[in-house]
Amino acid sequence: MYLQQLSLINFKNYTQAELTLSEGVNAFAGNNGAGKTNLLDAIHYLALCKSYFNPADSQQIKQGTDFFIITGTFERDGRQENIACSVKRNQKKQFKRNKKDYTRLADHIGLLPLVMISPYDISIIIEGSEERRKFIDNVISQTDNHYLDELINYNKALINRNALLKRIADTGRYDPTLLEVFDEQLAASGSRIFEKRRAFMESFVEVFNKHYEFISGNAEQVSLVYESQLLNEDFAALLKKTVEKDRVLERTTAGIHKDDLHFSIHGMPMKKFGSQGQQKSFLIALKLAQYSYLYQQKKFKPLLLLDDIFDKLDDSRVIKLMQMVSNHDFGQVFITDTSMARVENIFKDIAVDVKLFYIKEGEADAQN
Repeated sequence: MYLQQLSLINFKNYTQAELTLSEGVNAFAGNNGAGKTNLLDAIHYLALCKSYFNPADSQQIKQGTDFFIITGTFERDGRQENIACSVKRNQKKQFKRNKKDYTRLADHIGLLPLVMISPYDISIIIEGSEERRKFIDNVISQTDNHYLDELINYNKALINRNALLKRIADTGRYDPTLLEVFDEQLAASGSRIFEKRRAFMESFVEVFNKHYEFISGNAEQVSLVYESQLLNEDFAALLKKTVEKDRVLERTTAGIHKDDLHFSIHGMPMKKFGSQGQQKSFLIALKLAQYSYLYQQKKFKPLLLLDDIFDKLDDSRVIKLMQMVSNHDFGQVFITDTSMARVENIFKDIAVDVKLFYIKEGEADAQN
């Protein structure tokens, strides 16, 4: 699978842009703020129906205009897929596949699998557990059409249960029958989500370890561990066990919404003891493992988007990474960097062709 053509109208700082892309490596070079990352975000929109950086669709519309349109022509399984996304202010987002509207955006997820690596990913390491759960959910949802629906059902039941706990605290009226209904809903969806997460992590950790060893030259000992209350106890039993605590705190304290990933280096928390380069290597290994998992599940190569990837990595790790993503195990790759000369030299050294675009103030000019 690869993206042949990309077209933008009024998207972020682009008034209009048309790009014809290479099946292999495509690099967008230019100064900070020129619009390099915006091109990656447009591709992310086409694959996953949203911005990688900002959940507010209307904020992606170019200032002074009322709409944006992104269109892309993909080659997939020997066929062309024409995907179009349009957003108008104060209107519902429209998504079309081969000129036909989707009734549910969730039905599009997974058609065009994609992995993005960005400086913003540091939140996966330094922020709270929600960021790490999002990472897991993003991977699984691109391979399992029912996973997003299960998450929606779980979150609805969680909201309802928490509202009931608060009402019980406010009124003093305990309603065990209604609480039991919400417990059953929560346990049913939560148990299914847990099993999918556990199965995913069992295969994912081994792939992650291989990628980190390669990038780091086996210089550090790192670990990735899935943590869940459901690893040791049945969800329904857990809800009964914690009900008094939940009533006091007026919220549900047990469940898959408490799941987390534990990252460590040499037995110590990566967040506190990993250098910036080690943290970035860890994140890159996470994302490349995501790529390998999606490739294994989908049976074709996802798109790989690398935003500002060379920053905070030493030269040896940069070369190893570029060698890895340029080989036959990876498909179409998109890279951004501030230095066109650096990109040219890196790919010249490893004897890999790259299609270069110079980005300046919302314009993209092909260099070869």
